[in-house]
Amino acid sequence: MDLNNHTNHDINFSKTGIFIIGHGSQDQEAIKQFWELVDIIKNEILSSEDKNIKQLKVQGGFIEFAKPNLDEGLDSLVDQNIQTIIAIPLVLLGAGHLKDDGPVALAKARLRHPNVTFKYANAIGIHHLILDAFAKKIESSFESANDGTGALIVSRGSTDPDANSDLYKVARLLIERPDTPNLIEPAFVSLAEPEVQTGLDKLKSLGVNKIIAVPYFLFTGVLLNRIYKQCNDWSQNNAIPVSITTELGCDRSIIEVIFERFKEALLDSAHMNCDMCIYRWPIAGFESKVGTLNTDLLA
Repeated sequence: MDLNNHTNHDINFSKTGIFIIGHGSQDQEAIKQFWELVDIIKNEILSSEDKNIKQLKVQGGFIEFAKPNLDEGLDSLVDQNIQTIIAIPLVLLGAGHLKDDGPVALAKARLRHPNVTFKYANAIGIHHLILDAFAKKIESSFESANDGTGALIVSRGSTDPDANSDLYKVARLLIERPDTPNLIEPAFVSLAEPEVQTGLDKLKSLGVNKIIAVPYFLFTGVLLNRIYKQCNDWSQNNAIPVSITTELGCDRSIIEVIFERFKEALLDSAHMNCDMCIYRWPIAGFESKVGTLNTDLLA
């Protein structure tokens, strides 16, 4: 990791920590993948030629379903005499976990540790490296533009229209690439429509003869197993083959974006895209959300 050209040499990295915010899962394999990613980040830092950077501390924590939770993880960094903590949310599509859980955890930490500086980095988001990584997964099952292939890109789904709309942007950006099918439909496995089966039905109606299903997820888990089952059941009932790619996992793209987000936050150049945030603008149907905060999270 090269921070020399991007940071002030007066920064004391021995007093600086990176806190990786994970969603958490009831699937132990997903938890294992998260800690593998954290270990990769630690090893990257330790392999730096800069002795100052080698002193960076890294810790992770989970929003739900796993330990340590965000409070415990942040406190563990403070206990290591860390004075500046950069929290990086592992979020592909920014919804409540990005807009509520992360900021609230940092607000609570500031109350517990008034002498520590807490900074919130931007989410992983729609980044060209991430799109490249998912495009490669599609490309591995895609032969040519004329082979009748369509793709279904499936996200978790949210009650946040801003986050859901981002999946449509991802689908459109992937369509524009020469190495992916020109029929790519978005779908959600929970909380939003169109559902997986609806997306598959639409591709069938458009005349595809095979489908690539792409879970737009970082790690495995319960929802991915649901996607696999739904796709396999639909394929058997409709006699159209559906190949399913894996989640992103500890792909190199994630590592690169994490360090990019860290540098942005460290230099106070992290800018959230809040143009369509339901907490800032009166989006039709969500007007009551403007200016509100989920106070339950502060309990």
